[in-house]
Amino acid sequence: MPGRRNMRAPLLAGDGPLAKVRPLVVFVVVVGLFAAGVAVGGAVGAILLGVLGVGVAILLAVTWKVLSPSDRVMRVAVLGLLAAVAIMQLR
Repeated sequence: MPGRRNMRAPLLAGDGPLAKVRPLVVFVVVVGLFAAGVAVGGAVGAILLGVLGVGVAILLAVTWKVLSPSDRVMRVAVLGLLAAVAIMQLR
């Protein structure tokens, strides 16, 4: 199928420590951490979501130069949404 992305291909070109990690594994870990943070709730849930947010922020900072402006906007929006959910867990 044209336009379909190879799920085994790296997300970004490079040879860093995450280059060999499969995107599916990353997806499962992120969804699991997010679900655990929301399900647990309270301070522990907010901490789990905060850990996820710090990871997203680090990846955003490291990949900033190679991202297109639209990718930057979307990733900053996701980071903001994640922060809002983490703050809501504290209430």
